Amino acid sequence: MTSRIRHPYLDHPGPIPFAHRGGAAAGLENTALQFRRAIEAGYRYLETDVHATADGKLVAFHDATLDRVTDGAGRIADLPWADVRHARVAGKEPVPLFEELLETFPEARWNVDLKAEPALHPLLELIERTGTWDRICIGSFSEARVVRAQRLAGPRLATSYGTRGVLNLRLRSWGVPAALRRSAVAAQVPEAQSGIQVVDRRFLRTAHARGLQVHVWTINEPDRMHRLLDLGVDGIMTDHIDTLRKVMEDRGVWV
Repeated sequence: MTSRIRHPYLDHPGPIPFAHRGGAAAGLENTALQFRRAIEAGYRYLETDVHATADGKLVAFHDATLDRVTDGAGRIADLPWADVRHARVAGKEPVPLFEELLETFPEARWNVDLKAEPALHPLLELIERTGTWDRICIGSFSEARVVRAQRLAGPRLATSYGTRGVLNLRLRSWGVPAALRRSAVAAQVPEAQSGIQVVDRRFLRTAHARGLQVHVWTINEPDRMHRLLDLGVDGIMTDHIDTLRKVMEDRGVWV
């Protein structure tokens, strides 16, 4: 595990446990209720996703449409907040505004997947207005989107690599020359992708040599959690928050 802390967001004593969508296994992903459950279970780091509504409201929600997890329907980008606010996750809990989550859980740190381009400026404006630069790390599958966010915000914004950055880091670990941006503070990666192992000792060694933390998603089985912690990863994202807590408690690394 790397000891160099490149951004205050990463200031945590030991491997970081992330509650993925607050703990998606409970069926109420990305809701205030589920994030509260994670906080009460001892989680300080929460993972979420953001989309912008048609009128520019930033909501914590994974999918581009409401259809899969709510009793509503339609593309969030095409709907005003007045409509989205009536949708209920699992028919029970409202879709939250990200700003409300920041206010409701002032001690939490947020790993934010920037799902679509229209959410970029509203997110940066919100972080600026609330002064929460130290509490948020932005990631995205789109390397270009994260790069745009970094250029607009500068070093006060913590970012992780997008897909291209992760690929180039993997190539670097194999000794293949590949360009890497210096502004990222973490590589947030799957354990394996398309049958190719991503996280191994060589990958971790290469990332740590560049001062990068490695956070692995989405890990729900105890044996995989143990294996990754044995390797020396810097964080694990999970849907099963009770399972990860027990694994880390058993290892004496739960803080």
